[in-house]
Amino acid sequence: MIFKLTTLPAIYSRCSNLNLLLICLLAGPLAWCQNTTATKDINLQVGMQLIGTVQNRDAKEIAGSNWIIGCETLDRDMADYHQYKEYLGPLGIKRLRMQAGWAKTEKQKGKYDWSWLDKIVDDATKRGLQIWLETSYGNPVYEGGGGINLSAGVPTSEEALLAWDKWVRALVIRYKDKIKEWEVWNEPNFGDNKINSPEKVADLNIRTAEIIKSIQRDAIISGLSLGHIDLHYSDQFFKVLHDKKKLSLFDNMTYHDYVYNPDSNYGRVAALRSVLDKYDPKIKLRQGENGAPSFGGGGRGALGDYDWTELSQAKWNTRRMLGNLGHDIQCSILGIIDMNYGLAGSPITKLNVKGIIESDATRKAVRPKMAYYAMQHIAAIFDDSLQRLTDLNHTYNISGAEKGEHRYSCGTDRSMSVYGYEHKDSKKQVYTIWMDESIPLNSNTGKLQDFSFSNANFENPVYVDILSGKVYNIPADKWSKKGDIFTFKDILIYDSPVLIMDKSLLKIKTP
Repeated sequence: MIFKLTTLPAIYSRCSNLNLLLICLLAGPLAWCQNTTATKDINLQVGMQLIGTVQNRDAKEIAGSNWIIGCETLDRDMADYHQYKEYLGPLGIKRLRMQAGWAKTEKQKGKYDWSWLDKIVDDATKRGLQIWLETSYGNPVYEGGGGINLSAGVPTSEEALLAWDKWVRALVIRYKDKIKEWEVWNEPNFGDNKINSPEKVADLNIRTAEIIKSIQRDAIISGLSLGHIDLHYSDQFFKVLHDKKKLSLFDNMTYHDYVYNPDSNYGRVAALRSVLDKYDPKIKLRQGENGAPSFGGGGRGALGDYDWTELSQAKWNTRRMLGNLGHDIQCSILGIIDMNYGLAGSPITKLNVKGIIESDATRKAVRPKMAYYAMQHIAAIFDDSLQRLTDLNHTYNISGAEKGEHRYSCGTDRSMSVYGYEHKDSKKQVYTIWMDESIPLNSNTGKLQDFSFSNANFENPVYVDILSGKVYNIPADKWSKKGDIFTFKDILIYDSPVLIMDKSLLKIKTP
């Protein structure tokens, strides 16, 4: 086995050069979006010729993809949409997740002020973006109206539930021509609270979904929205829907489930899938929220007690995005910007730094982080024109593959994630590879590795590093073809995704 160690330069969370910072601020936010190498130059020693970088794509250019970006907490003013709206299109992710904000809209009983939400919906629509809108949280102007933060109870009184019904009906009528995807209540089981029993939450999901469908028959509705995977809670929730014959109201069930190693939770997801299969195997699972901080510290929410940096955050987000793609799970990343949870009395007491754009305590957008650029590269490459190779399996004897069977082999017993895709028309392929056995590191140690793929389809194979977006030509002495088996020699891998793909499947910006 051949080893090669490569350590990347440290990445800091602030511009360290005052002149560069001034230039960046004068250039404006779109200059950051378009220049992925301004301060994010990652020099992997891959031993191949650099031919360019991934050409990013605006969301308007993409018909559809697996990705959703979180624009949460606008209903509680923990973030400001208008601070980051210019970054959304260039990111290349078409769908946005956000809360509608009953309490922010109806501050006096029976009077709705839609102005704040109208501005967001209208702006996002003009940018070619699609909103996935959550009807929660509650509204304290009604006794028993439920709370407005994480761990809050759902509405319970008769007056509040009737007001909730009216709110949902007015919301859907107002936005039904611009919004097709809905969700009911965020993380009802947050903190293992005893307020929101699965039966109570199931009933709220049913009454809400029925109102939405009565107005918008083709609405796509998400249910459950688990704060963490709780199989008993989920089973009870699904059972209520099943017994009342209401499962058909829902297109998917969502879960969040933050874990330190982004590749370590697929066993739990499979267990959740098994619980749902008991009741309806046709309903999909969706990763409704997940992401990693860009630095550690207590009181910052999930995963806060690890020494994160922008580098490990970018690795986490990209591994989770491509891991979910490899499991056919739609994936939403929290979030577009850092959120000041402390402003609204949340159980999270400090700035939540899971954003891929840096914000300050005043909610001002400062600059994109490394994760923003890395996610741009994924969005530019992986759209609905690609389909997964569902039969791709690891083997130690690649020559034993039957005709048409997709297998891969590699020269190590170390744990790696490997997924394959092909273009629906050309059938040209792309493989995603990364080391997955640990929490993402704050430095980069690479290893040269050999790979073989059966029933592969390449004409001009290239190597892509997702973090930097750099594209390298794989020279003739590093790959060979025998029948339908392609073998690649000395491919640098590390704990962040790299791609072996046909050049025809991406647009390249030349140096």
